Amino acid sequence: MEKLCKIRDIQRAVAAFERLFEKNYGICLNEGMVLCLLYKASPLSSGKIGKLLGLSLSNTSKIIVSMEKKGLVKRVMGTNDKRQMYFLLTTEGEKLILSVRNDDIEVSELLKGCFCEA
Repeated sequence: MEKLCKIRDIQRAVAAFERLFEKNYGICLNEGMVLCLLYKASPLSSGKIGKLLGLSLSNTSKIIVSMEKKGLVKRVMGTNDKRQMYFLLTTEGEKLILSVRNDDIEVSELLKGCFCEA
């Protein structure tokens, strides 16, 4: 039971962080993680994005569509296979991910142990 209660506390802490993150940056945590992925390795297919983030294809598609509407990512056709779509950051998406700071949002003590500075 102790593990279950700890997981509940972690989930609440992550949810609180996500609310503040969305308020500060105008994107949800999943959108932020996609920005981070594309900043580090771009372009990526929606399937690869979903796999790397552990999201279903449906959820990945919804997140990407939302980000396209916000002007943060754009689609490009594959060079070898024109049926394959890839995604990369727009200038606005890159500006946004570079503006995200770890110390902008208070992180609960419970989550602080999860971060390591590299």
